[in-house]
Amino acid sequence: MMPQSAKKVLLIGVEPLSLLNFRGHLITSMKQAGHEVLAVSAKASVELQQKLSDANIKHASIPFQRNGLNPIADLKTCWALYCLFRQHKPDVILSYTIKPVIWGGLAARLAGVPFYALVTGLGFAFQGTSLKRRLLTHLVSALYRFSLSRAIKVVFQNKDNAQVFIDRSIVPIGKTEVVNGSGVDISRFAYQAPPTLHDHEMVFLCVARLLGEKGLREFAQASKMVRSRYPNIRCQILGWQDPSPDGISISEVESWQQEGIIDYLGVADDVRPLIALAHVYVLPSYHEGLPRSTVEAMAMGKPIITTTAVGCRETVEEGINGYKVPVAEAAALADKMIWFLEHPEAIEPMGLASRNMAEDKFDVQKITASLLNIMDLS
Repeated sequence: MMPQSAKKVLLIGVEPLSLLNFRGHLITSMKQAGHEVLAVSAKASVELQQKLSDANIKHASIPFQRNGLNPIADLKTCWALYCLFRQHKPDVILSYTIKPVIWGGLAARLAGVPFYALVTGLGFAFQGTSLKRRLLTHLVSALYRFSLSRAIKVVFQNKDNAQVFIDRSIVPIGKTEVVNGSGVDISRFAYQAPPTLHDHEMVFLCVARLLGEKGLREFAQASKMVRSRYPNIRCQILGWQDPSPDGISISEVESWQQEGIIDYLGVADDVRPLIALAHVYVLPSYHEGLPRSTVEAMAMGKPIITTTAVGCRETVEEGINGYKVPVAEAAALADKMIWFLEHPEAIEPMGLASRNMAEDKFDVQKITASLLNIMDLS
């Protein structure tokens, strides 16, 4: 039997790995507060199922199609969530990312169970001005509006994203809350002094899914520009393929590598050794909720070059821990990369400023405490 104040919580995302990497601390904190937690996602591999079990995370899988709008597949997802809610009768549901929020909100409404949403970014559906993008934005806005109409709170990772939902009448301002991203374990991502630098062999690292709107093409272009003056630099991309319409093919990434302008590192279970070997972290993204990869690099003491885009700009105090450049401007990105090459003495103090900012604003313990308070689970 659970204590009288304990609650049964369902935490819903698409990717099973994200339950460990992005919500592990939240799950642990809920359990430490005496609550029962069931994590829900798409089907996990045998290896990942074992990792979830080793982490003492109870897990259930349902059919999720991460990308695209397939009405039949999405209705199956909604029905599976509804059945899950009726079976487990949770006291609290927290969904994150677009499909768990939309279909989880609708299923929770049908099942009559309390629902919270965590909007981790606006994503592909809210970007661009083409007719197709505008139609997609209107459709997704309508789905959000309906599914969130009974939500208790809708939590965002930056104020700008919250304002978009308010301006589009998706949710009223009184239902919105803002937290500083997903947070970072500042003990696990410990500060490390920058690597010794010889003959401009500076390493610029970007960790991101292979998407055009992560700014990876601009990073490749900037690398080419900078290498014409400083041929010893290394520009690295670490990240996995993404099946979305904006995905960049492996063959395109390999063409950058063959040209000698990008080192593609593939994927890694633990990014810390690769962050440690970098001098400067780069994320030229077009939009973010609040980029976890950047915050991890900040915690490890890396200066940041990012964009003025929503979600990205929150990670940089200009000239203190890094620089912001306009979105989709490779030349501006190259200029800031060159600045670091010409001012290597700035890397360590800017990295320390990043670490201090991570401790102050992005510590996962602080963010988890805020989420538990919002959901009345503390």
